[in-house]
Amino acid sequence: MIWFNKQITLADFAHWSKDTLAEHLDIQITDIGPDFLKATMPVDKRTHQPYGLLHGGASVALAETVGSVASALVIDKEKNICVGLDINANHIRSARTGLVTAIAKPIHLGSTTHVWEIKIQDEQEKLICISRLTVAILRKKPLYPKL
Repeated sequence: MIWFNKQITLADFAHWSKDTLAEHLDIQITDIGPDFLKATMPVDKRTHQPYGLLHGGASVALAETVGSVASALVIDKEKNICVGLDINANHIRSARTGLVTAIAKPIHLGSTTHVWEIKIQDEQEKLICISRLTVAILRKKPLYPKL
């Protein structure tokens, strides 16, 4: 298992997206395995582009969300933070309705960077988008009181 908290469950995600882009897009964490994290996003008016297709940017937002959350689950959050460094995406197929599901799996889990492969599929498990996310792992800076 790659997660820092070995006891993590889906219940730990009850309020994870409050007041974020993930909440606006209705991205939901739906499964956590020993080396993967899965999330869904609806294909609807929030995620469409003008042709009525899933917006590529929405796919990238889903990919970065699930990959970043996965990195946050790997690190010791008392000592580190993680931030997106680079993301790319290949849009393979379109979607007009339903749910898309993103599955993030690690390619590399280093002390200063993580690299994730995120596959986004439609409800028929057809590949919609494949993405690679690089996340920087940064040491938390101590907070100094304002003078």
